[in-house]
Amino acid sequence: MASPAVAPATGPVLASEHPLGPAFVNKFKPARARQIIAEVLRSKLTGAAYNADNTSTWTREVADEIKQKLKSEDWPRYKFAVQVFIGEQRGEGCRMACRCFWDSETDSYAFESFKNESIFCTAAAFASYIY
Repeated sequence: MASPAVAPATGPVLASEHPLGPAFVNKFKPARARQIIAEVLRSKLTGAAYNADNTSTWTREVADEIKQKLKSEDWPRYKFAVQVFIGEQRGEGCRMACRCFWDSETDSYAFESFKNESIFCTAAAFASYIY
């Protein structure tokens, strides 16, 4: 039994509805994210005095506001993870590190610090493009 001949496709070739990465204008911009983080840290923590009972609440509020403001930027298909650490300013050192597995072409992060006479705060925002 002979197989029927297959006709070649003749319709127009359409672009994929799911691009393999963001357009340049929609890419996460760490410099802009760093500005956002700095603004939130200044607005929430300027004049604040360290109190161990308040740091948990402040940490959540700062992280939530940073995440909300990052989402309001025009970075479609990005997911954000925000990490905030608040501690007492006592002249001691503190080291922080993170490791991520991501696509270096589309994913990135922004980091900013704040300190006054009483507290220090570090905030990092990680942006991951969802394919």
